[in-house]
Amino acid sequence: MPRLKTVFVCGDCGRESARWLGQCPACGAWNTFSEQPTASSTGRPVKHAGPPQLLSSIETGGEQRWRLSLEEFDRVLGGGLIPGSVTLIGGEPGIGKSTL
Repeated sequence: MPRLKTVFVCGDCGRESARWLGQCPACGAWNTFSEQPTASSTGRPVKHAGPPQLLSSIETGGEQRWRLSLEEFDRVLGGGLIPGSVTLIGGEPGIGKSTL
């Protein structure tokens, strides 16, 4: 179940804040913030991409690609690096990022 999100609203001027404040920075009133639920309590909408697919079944465009000497790495990139693109390699320490 999603966590209900709340905001704090000044009772005098209506300014919203993510946390409780003793004095409202907009109108200067003291102890006027009250906690209220937000209109959207679910956060951002989730986009469902569908079921998982095999990499070999995904069609790539006709972009020119630079093949590397690492066959599996080329396969993950869709056939190699695209000139002018940026590829971020991330992961836990010790998995071989520097070796690549």
